[in-house]
Amino acid sequence: MIYLGIDTSNSPLSLALIEDGRVLIEETSNLKINHSLTAMPAIEEMMKKAKITPAELTHIAVAEGPGSYTGVRIGLTIAKTLAWSLKIPLHLVSSLKVLAANEQGFEGLVCPIMDARRGTAFIGLYEGVGLVPVFADQHSDVKEFLLKIKDLHRPVLFTGVDAKLHEELITEVFGEQAQWSGISNRLPRASNLIMLAQKSEESAVHHAVPEYRRITEAEANYNKAQEGKNV
Repeated sequence: MIYLGIDTSNSPLSLALIEDGRVLIEETSNLKINHSLTAMPAIEEMMKKAKITPAELTHIAVAEGPGSYTGVRIGLTIAKTLAWSLKIPLHLVSSLKVLAANEQGFEGLVCPIMDARRGTAFIGLYEGVGLVPVFADQHSDVKEFLLKIKDLHRPVLFTGVDAKLHEELITEVFGEQAQWSGISNRLPRASNLIMLAQKSEESAVHHAVPEYRRITEAEANYNKAQEGKNV
């Protein structure tokens, strides 16, 4: 079996090919280049390096969100197109769980963070060993979420390229008890995405949708306009 893993859910781009449990190639960058321009060419180049043809792929794994609206849509669109055209299974995995997987050996709680601006973030909480969700992935006020975690009285490790954006607040709440991923573990790894996908059920291609964890700005504006009409 040959899995292709795709994560474009945030600014980093991570891709991997795994054949029968062996990583053939994995490429991750954090250059904040438009994924719509770079993701598909990067996939084609990676497969060329690995000497793998599209017809040899047996599974597609993709990060379903949360994260950047555009980034999540790009990755899922590519994955669905490949899975449908090649008639192979598609597997969707939480983008935050992919980040947490970098620290799956941590004996405590792992908190992956993706910044969502205005003091909010896409954030989750996982038991490090086993990656069991403690709190579901969500869009939350960061301080409110941190205070909920603190009440658990457990060691917590923060990860994700955006975690450092909230370092001051995290330190305010946790002090010296806050622990941080090393630099390399703050980036998503498509090999971990595939590992998680292998334990997940196949998703119906035509019904696979992003997990944004919050409504879009357009939806928010529409709802606000409707509320105004009903006043």
